[in-house]
Amino acid sequence: MKHTFFIGLALTGFFLLSCSQEKKDAETQTPVVRIDTVAAMGQYAALQYPGRVVPAREVNASFKVAGTLRKVFVEEGQQVRAGQVLAEIDPVDYQVQLSATEAEYAQIKADAERVIGLYEEGGTTASNYDKARYGLQQIEAKLQNHRNQLAYTRIYAPFSGRIQTKWFEGGETVSAGMPIVSVLSDGHLEVEVNLPATSYMHRQEFSSYSCMLDVMPDTPLALQPISILPRANANQLYTMRLRLGEGLERVAPGMSAWVTIHTTDSLSGQMSVPSTALVEEGGHSYLYRYTPESGMVRRVSVSVERLHTDGTAVVSGALHPGELVVSSGAHHLKDGLKVDLLAPISKTNVGGLL
Repeated sequence: MKHTFFIGLALTGFFLLSCSQEKKDAETQTPVVRIDTVAAMGQYAALQYPGRVVPAREVNASFKVAGTLRKVFVEEGQQVRAGQVLAEIDPVDYQVQLSATEAEYAQIKADAERVIGLYEEGGTTASNYDKARYGLQQIEAKLQNHRNQLAYTRIYAPFSGRIQTKWFEGGETVSAGMPIVSVLSDGHLEVEVNLPATSYMHRQEFSSYSCMLDVMPDTPLALQPISILPRANANQLYTMRLRLGEGLERVAPGMSAWVTIHTTDSLSGQMSVPSTALVEEGGHSYLYRYTPESGMVRRVSVSVERLHTDGTAVVSGALHPGELVVSSGAHHLKDGLKVDLLAPISKTNVGGLL
């Protein structure tokens, strides 16, 4: 029994010593990483954003007064010319109202002219003269308002174009300001794209523009800039409009587009790195710079300007073109840690089988 006890004690000690050694070896094992080279942004860079084709102008035509819709004179898809009648409200109530006001105006005008004539001859007081003059001004304003309301029972095409949508038919009651039909303008089509704040800040460096449409994937189309709204929308994006060229019969509003903005990138300190090199921690972005002489890595804080679909990221910070950064395995590193480099893949020994 005594011999068995000492043998068990010896085995336990050997096991604990082995575990301690394995733990120590694991702690001192050098991480293996892949590195890549920091590249300077080229003289020209390209930004790409989704967009859509829109008409140069689009208006929802509506009445300025309420009433029963008498008739809508157009159909969806119909071509219309500027000034053409699109729809009409039953004008009877507004005609009666105008007739009553015209009669009232005739009476007040006659009375006012009589008082003004007496005042000029000294036959009445200045107070009566002022009352007559002000009364005449009020009825003239009322008369003009009722004339306008009668005129507002019709809506007209604001420009030549095509009816996009028709929301109501005759016989329905509509309120003032309620859209009746929408009109798309003829002429040039435009492309609308939303830019993030980082791109909006560098809009002065935009040099040329083009787009590819889903229906014409092999035909790049040139664009001309029109405007960028100076205020962000609800999604914190800045809306930009660009004009398409002429002779695009196959292109119609609503089509999807992929907009490319070419820019002269004169921003100092901007470099391209693999997006896999970035490490996010505490709301900040970092990457690890590798020094060949010491075999160690140092953590560097960077600002991410934009991400590209090709797997690269544009960053700025204390980096220089040509430096080496960890592109794979960065999430398991610490500042000042020594690393080993992953052997490059041989084109003649794929998979390391030879």
